[in-house]
Amino acid sequence: MKIARFSRGADPQFGIVDDDELVVLSGDPMFHGYDTTGERVKLADVRLLAPVIPRSKVVCIGMNYAAHVQSMQYEVPENPLIFLKPNTAVIGPDDAIVIPPVEGRITHEGELVIVIGAVAKRVKKENWRDVVFGYTIGNDVSARDVMFADGQWARAKGYDTFAPIGPFIETEIDPVGLEITTFVDGEPRRKGNTRDMIHGVPEIIEFVSDAWTLLPGDIIMTGTPDGLGGFHDGQSIEIHIEGLGVLRNPAKNRDDRIDPV
Repeated sequence: MKIARFSRGADPQFGIVDDDELVVLSGDPMFHGYDTTGERVKLADVRLLAPVIPRSKVVCIGMNYAAHVQSMQYEVPENPLIFLKPNTAVIGPDDAIVIPPVEGRITHEGELVIVIGAVAKRVKKENWRDVVFGYTIGNDVSARDVMFADGQWARAKGYDTFAPIGPFIETEIDPVGLEITTFVDGEPRRKGNTRDMIHGVPEIIEFVSDAWTLLPGDIIMTGTPDGLGGFHDGQSIEIHIEGLGVLRNPAKNRDDRIDPV
């Protein structure tokens, strides 16, 4: 089942995707179930939003594909390499990735995203399904040269708009064996398969929930396959994941002009 979060110019609503229509739900299905209002709307007549706004955090897994680790000249991590983005970095499909005025490359990282659906603390890997609401597509955008200049990743990966997700949450898909391909202006840049993750979804949930309590709506980006990651102002980034659809975002430079008071 695919769940959309959308707007028709008023408060956000939720709907179940049914071909080119949305079956409108009476509330957020993560908390209120799947009761419907009896209304249907055309997908073409709404604006799709980020399918979830994390209540507390965006968790990311670094270096989770062997080829990517090798290209970055890192050691294969024994445990999942975890870091955080603020929830203010989250944007939805077709929203612009705003490039800050910093030196060096801005890179894309197309990733499978886990959407947490229950309070999760010290979850054993055999119980991982109990806390997963579904999956979506994410882009772990990074200011790559800022990462190296700072010596850590918080600023470089945490800028506003640096966590696009969407377009939907799929609640029933098997996360193993999904093809992931990232395109910039139609040119393929990264390609991989979730079966090649060093640490799979069960291990990730066990490890992350041991460190941090996960709340319903929190998300975990599970790492990117290897490939060429740079993009710039005016380009469009598309991430395709089998069974989940396409996440598309344009890129634009930040306008730092200050309007007169």
